Amino acid sequence: MTRMRSALWLPLFDELADPKVVAGLADDAEAAGWDGCFLWDQLVWRAPVRRVADPWITLAAIATATERLRIGPMVTPLPRRRPTKVARETATLDQLSGGRLTLGVGLGGDQFAGELSRTGEELNDRRRGQMLDESMEILISAWTGAPVHHDGEHYVVDDIAFLPRPVQEPRIPVWAAGFPGNARPMRRAARFDGFFPANLEHPDQLAEVVATITDLRADRTTPYDFAVGLPYDVDPLPYAEQGATWWLPEVPPGVPLDTVRGVLRDGPVMAEAV
Repeated sequence: MTRMRSALWLPLFDELADPKVVAGLADDAEAAGWDGCFLWDQLVWRAPVRRVADPWITLAAIATATERLRIGPMVTPLPRRRPTKVARETATLDQLSGGRLTLGVGLGGDQFAGELSRTGEELNDRRRGQMLDESMEILISAWTGAPVHHDGEHYVVDDIAFLPRPVQEPRIPVWAAGFPGNARPMRRAARFDGFFPANLEHPDQLAEVVATITDLRADRTTPYDFAVGLPYDVDPLPYAEQGATWWLPEVPPGVPLDTVRGVLRDGPVMAEAV
């Protein structure tokens, strides 16, 4: 049994579009006993949201304002990001934070504000999945510090070493997002360090996810995380009983800052995960 850890999970919209405000919230969360602070990675959002902050700049602000919190994008849509730039950003952020970065990755989507179609990004889910997998090949190679030689369908990296490398050994932890029951994202997640299931409806659904990914993992001796994002007023304890190792209370886009402060003051959950 391990303690279920708790992290703020913040959409960087409107009142939360100020990196100084979010860094202050993270500082307060650390003092209150929270374990992490993760950020949405969206380029735009639908009305009435108007202001949107960059997650990587905001994560850098959090890294300098805190000492203990685990931080990261949850999740970054890798298919609309250049893997070489993400390699530099992740290594630098891991250095800046003293080895506290967790990289959440996913396909992204067009349904909330058309951020893919409005910027000419790939709309086909299968192709974005291929781009995500190829990006991860590049990132894992880049994090070793050795020169990267990659000539793929979507990306080319010709003899570039990404130094300094990240602090964490053997590499930065990766959590892959996906819908429960969708085989491809679950197989992808089993290759990494954690799964972030989207739209969980009940704890029994998580139990099925945990069983499936456990069966898919090649190495079951190393720790593995199941992070659940739940509306902030939903009790996470039944999910801890089914194997959740992280609880991320979800606050709606554009929520007032006072609501976030209320979630923070309510404190992290005190539960044991299987």
